[in-house]
Amino acid sequence: MLRTLCLAAGLGLAALPVLAQDVPVETAKLGKSGVTLHVHPFLTEEELATLRLVMTNKDALAVFVPGKPGSYAALAMSPDEGFIRDGQPVASAMALADFPDAATAAAEAAAACDAARKPKSKAPCVVVLEVGPAR
Repeated sequence: MLRTLCLAAGLGLAALPVLAQDVPVETAKLGKSGVTLHVHPFLTEEELATLRLVMTNKDALAVFVPGKPGSYAALAMSPDEGFIRDGQPVASAMALADFPDAATAAAEAAAACDAARKPKSKAPCVVVLEVGPAR
């Protein structure tokens, strides 16, 4: 079952293409979950700090990227709109959870973000955080 959580007034995920091959990643194991942060150059220091907290704190992860243990989730955002602006979450950022595989989670999150981004945003949404079973 697809679960969408628009966090703190609209956080969420993005659509394909979701990942660039040359974007650095950071990974963490958090309980039964493995979390990957894609460090895109458009992310601000505030956004990176928030995402790093999410990937290393179970409570923060549960708030920002909810889902059943063992399922896959993704958080996507528009490179033009980002994640947090003026101290507030951006409405087009989308977090979706409870998918059977990483590719589906990423694609669904990106699609939801693309549907929510402002018409003037030209760059398609990208996945910045992925969650799946720990390995």
